[in-house]
Amino acid sequence: MSATLSDDLSYATAADLVVDLAARQISSVELTNAAIARIERLDGPINAVVVRDFDRALADARAADAAIARGERRPLLGVPMTVKEAHNVSGLPTTWGSEAFGGWTAEADSIGVARLKAAGAVVLGKTNVPPFLADWQTANPIYGRTSNPWDLGRSPGGSSGGSAAALAAGMVPLEFGSDIGGSIRIPSVFCGVYGHKPSFDLIPQRGHTPPGTDGDGVPLGVIGPMARTAVDLELALSVLAGPAGDEAKGYRLDLPAPRHARLADYRVLVIDSHPLAALDEAVSGPLRDLAQRLDDLGAEVAFESELLPDLAQAHDLYLGLVNVVMSRGAPPGPQTVSAHTYMDRLDGQVMVRRQWAALFERFDVVLAPAFGTVAFPHDPNPDRHARTLTINGAATPYFGQLAWPALATFANLPATAAPIGQTPEGLPVGIQIIGGFLEDRTTIAFAGLLEREFGGFRKPPGY
Repeated sequence: MSATLSDDLSYATAADLVVDLAARQISSVELTNAAIARIERLDGPINAVVVRDFDRALADARAADAAIARGERRPLLGVPMTVKEAHNVSGLPTTWGSEAFGGWTAEADSIGVARLKAAGAVVLGKTNVPPFLADWQTANPIYGRTSNPWDLGRSPGGSSGGSAAALAAGMVPLEFGSDIGGSIRIPSVFCGVYGHKPSFDLIPQRGHTPPGTDGDGVPLGVIGPMARTAVDLELALSVLAGPAGDEAKGYRLDLPAPRHARLADYRVLVIDSHPLAALDEAVSGPLRDLAQRLDDLGAEVAFESELLPDLAQAHDLYLGLVNVVMSRGAPPGPQTVSAHTYMDRLDGQVMVRRQWAALFERFDVVLAPAFGTVAFPHDPNPDRHARTLTINGAATPYFGQLAWPALATFANLPATAAPIGQTPEGLPVGIQIIGGFLEDRTTIAFAGLLEREFGGFRKPPGY
């Protein structure tokens, strides 16, 4: 086994594994068996990998080894991974955590899953989600509750909570999540891993829709990779991104390169307060410390700008859109709006997007919390709207925290979640790195530079 692999194979990167597989220093069957054994040994109390497809995975691993022996090279050839339960995988159930969809089986892979498989990935199974992907905890009546490997009494985040937990516990090197209200970014910062919310529509959503439907992708929603390093995010994005179907007849992917190669060259805006969302000192302190370290390196760092959109107004517009999306199919109620009202909100979104575009002429990246707290204790209250979060010792509204992930979501911007430290109690602290529209490589590259300069993922104790 090469020196590029970590001593513990469970925490090797996908990029390193690809190199060693191609050099035939390890086989895909060995990696897949090792991942299966680790899942079977560790996943009981975590409950992350809830749909297991180990027999087919081993068959795919054998096929990957044969392809490598023939001289084939693909971006993920032979690398085992899991995907969020909400993605369709041929022959496996997709429930979105709801008993209403229990028993439904996908007949075909989603576009994203098909691209991962075409790149050579070996899909071991699927990871847990909350009902309808609508919570920052990951518990549902079909598969039960997922816990955070850093503290089994705490949430791993949601809705890609099973994804982040599996990564943190060293079960797989790569995951495939989705995000409309922080569902990639929040689990990533709660579990101390990396996650990328792509620019809107960069990765086709087909096959990530409620079970049994096959319509257009939802406004604001995206799907994207999660990993333990920024390099692996870039690797997965290169596989997943790009047009499909009729659009692929004329459109080609040509994302701009990262804006800079050194942290010292970046112009950084830090957002550490929001008129509608509280922020705990456990997060704001490390964010300010990071800003100081960037300033010490020579980066240009600011904490305010007149170019920033009105955050309260933008959030109100975001809620108007996301509530329509999330309530679709429900009986008529408060979230029902006229087509004209909906179109007015889309016009408002365009105005906010233009403001962000002007801001990114002045700054290269924006650093902000992905959530106002670190991973919080499990809350079994079935009434999500009655829950609260304790922030700086005070009870605050649970869903008020939507304001942090909405910064990037409403404007269709890319945002990379990255770990930046730990609390005195040892819980991960992370942020989101927001960039200009379609400048996904800049936010991922900035995360990689932070990782190289200050450190990144750490193993949870005991794993």
